[in-house]
Amino acid sequence: LSEDPVSDPPPTAQATPWTAHSNANDVQLKTILGLSRAAGRTAMRPTPLNNLVQQNAFSPGSLADIAGQLDQMELNFMAQNDEGGTSSKDYLKRIAEGSGNVDESGNFSIEVLRSALLSRFDLELPNIQQKGVRDKVEITNIEGFICNRESHWFAIRKINDRFYNLNSTLERPEVISHFKLAAEMEALQNEGYSVFCVLKSLPPPCTSEAMMDLGLPQYWWKEEDLMSGKSNAMTRADNPWKDVGSGRRLDGNAVRGGNDTSQMSEDEMLQMALAASLEQPSPSMSDRAYALTEEPEDGAPGAVKIQFRLPDGTRALRRFSESDLVGVIYAFVASKCSKQSVELRAGFPPKDISSKKEATIADSKLAGEMIHGRYV
Repeated sequence: LSEDPVSDPPPTAQATPWTAHSNANDVQLKTILGLSRAAGRTAMRPTPLNNLVQQNAFSPGSLADIAGQLDQMELNFMAQNDEGGTSSKDYLKRIAEGSGNVDESGNFSIEVLRSALLSRFDLELPNIQQKGVRDKVEITNIEGFICNRESHWFAIRKINDRFYNLNSTLERPEVISHFKLAAEMEALQNEGYSVFCVLKSLPPPCTSEAMMDLGLPQYWWKEEDLMSGKSNAMTRADNPWKDVGSGRRLDGNAVRGGNDTSQMSEDEMLQMALAASLEQPSPSMSDRAYALTEEPEDGAPGAVKIQFRLPDGTRALRRFSESDLVGVIYAFVASKCSKQSVELRAGFPPKDISSKKEATIADSKLAGEMIHGRYV
């Protein structure tokens, strides 16, 4: 990376947008950052990725779908290339470990981030140390960065020829000068951070009222307020007209329907999704008994493997026919748990699967899944 002094260029001239923001562009402020790790891999929630693209483009659910696809691709590769295929020790160990790309708390691997950016925006996310990046590209020509150390992730993004640090531990976005950018990146790497970058073609910054709808309203800041050093830079959430037509309570707060997520933060939406996944199943679900079918031979046509984490903490791995009903899975778990009632959950967020008892394992997409059980 070039560390030659580079003077800060003047802000790029902007056409005055038609909104009340005059010629100021909006910068999206921090959202809640995930600070945990997936088993054996550095992981994150969608927040820094959304800050990088300056819109609420990725949700926990959309990244979970990508994580599942990556897991299946890895298993397919191992099944075809490992000696012994699906019976090899490495394959069975990988199955027993569960997902390598998302953990139960909703934290995702760097591979998921790369796939998400590539599929949604056709953007690559190389490590800044990768050959062809550090040795050929002037650092001030790079449009955005995602920085990671252990469980801490944050984004740095160029907007109107200024670099903004969108670290969620800060009170507000902070400008990093062109002159200091190289030194800042070197310091981060010396502190143990891995730095990933997008070289070009990030989505444009917000310059209109319509574009503000791409993000959460409480996280937008006016660029002119940030540059002037205001301590209470106006955000769209402070707009006194934003609740017109929605009604107000006697205490002056807006009335918000139980399913309205437009004013929720990403963390609130994730908690809402996790809470919904813990709701008790409907009483109308089938309670009939299911017979445990014979376990098919390994490699038999239509045979699939399912991993279990039983209520007592033990693990189990069993083969089923993909045409078996999900109710047969319940019969297998019942054979391991005496006569106690058990609730089974699968997927992300983990959801009760009792409503699928009459569906086949293939139709329910449970082949290769980890199913968690608990006593109820």
